[in-house]
Amino acid sequence: MAGLFADREIVLGVTGSIAAYKACDLASRLIEAGARVTPVLTRHALEFVGAVSFEAITGRRAIVEMFEPLHSPEIEHIAVAQRAELFLIAPATANILAKAAHGIADDWLSTTLLATRAPVLFAPAMNANMYAHPATQTNIETLRARGCHFVEPEEGRLACGVTGPGRLAETRAILDAAAVLLCRKKDLATCRVLITSGPNHEPIDPVRFIGNRSSGKMGRALALEALRRGARVTVISGPATVALPDGAETVRVETALEMFEAVKARIKIADVFISAAAVADYRVEHPAIAKRKRGAEPLALRLVPNPDIAAHVGAAKRPDQVAVGFAAETEDLLDHARNKLRDKRLDLIVANAVGGAACAIGADRVDAHLLAASGAVRDLPGVSKEALAEALFDEIAALLAARGTTKKRPGEQQRRKGSKTAKGGR
Repeated sequence: MAGLFADREIVLGVTGSIAAYKACDLASRLIEAGARVTPVLTRHALEFVGAVSFEAITGRRAIVEMFEPLHSPEIEHIAVAQRAELFLIAPATANILAKAAHGIADDWLSTTLLATRAPVLFAPAMNANMYAHPATQTNIETLRARGCHFVEPEEGRLACGVTGPGRLAETRAILDAAAVLLCRKKDLATCRVLITSGPNHEPIDPVRFIGNRSSGKMGRALALEALRRGARVTVISGPATVALPDGAETVRVETALEMFEAVKARIKIADVFISAAAVADYRVEHPAIAKRKRGAEPLALRLVPNPDIAAHVGAAKRPDQVAVGFAAETEDLLDHARNKLRDKRLDLIVANAVGGAACAIGADRVDAHLLAASGAVRDLPGVSKEALAEALFDEIAALLAARGTTKKRPGEQQRRKGSKTAKGGR
């Protein structure tokens, strides 16, 4: 996530939950991503973690008392509150939710939550029964109605021995929600984005398959960037090794045919289609019903072509739709990419080299080239997949604006409903 949090001011509030130790990892990840983090620990949080740990991680003195002596401008309370671009409370106990909902201000964190104009993101963590209690749920709904945002807790066995919802969300999910709230660009707020991601597994028999090394990292980066810019996002994903952002609708598939059918069922309502999946070009014509036994003779498999999903979309797309493809090549990269761009009738294509030390598959950084149907080429050497996603959506947003697609449609709901992350608005 390097770059998504660069130079952004975040107040990290830590309250009295056994999950408080996980906030150390969260603070570390934010710092690694370039954020400037001011830790705030409640008195109850100090029963579980020490302020010195957060000070060592963030390089800033932790705020622990409302009226503690000021030793440097860095701890000046009003200045901290005013420069914050996000208040992130993780873990958030039932106590802090109740205080925030009812306007109780008896420590620095609860007081400043009344005064801040920055977005507020809560990541609850508590006993499952406490979380399900009507009082807690009412407080959460009250805060949502006021514009606060939530990353819902996960289900599992809690420290108290109870099993149910209440475990602090994974750090990845919290970072995703924070990244969405911090993005200043909302140029896709009326758009629906459909993305294919990950590999396909084409069965040989019930236990074996033909596949590829795609990790799904590019699809994840694209989905997160689209969410950050306000779009409704659907990802049709093969069996990838990375988790997708919680705010995206996810459709799980295995084979190229399944992916093709899922795309056809959803493409009509999409404004943007991005074919980022490493779609299998071929499938086994007749997969065995039972496991094939090892034998001394060579095994011959008859392979038949799979549908070309990107070409299908490109041929049928409306004038107001944008279709984007990816070209992964081992040689003659730009020539092959130009041919695919033309033959598949795409608006944009991303060309990546695969094979050898610079292979884009599974990597975090790539040497990419962004080619447009107009003939323009943009070289992006050594960029992260997050930066590539941002550059690609800059081009997509410009195309949509030129075609009038990003104008608000009558009755269009700009906020995603039912999302686990970034609920509400501020």
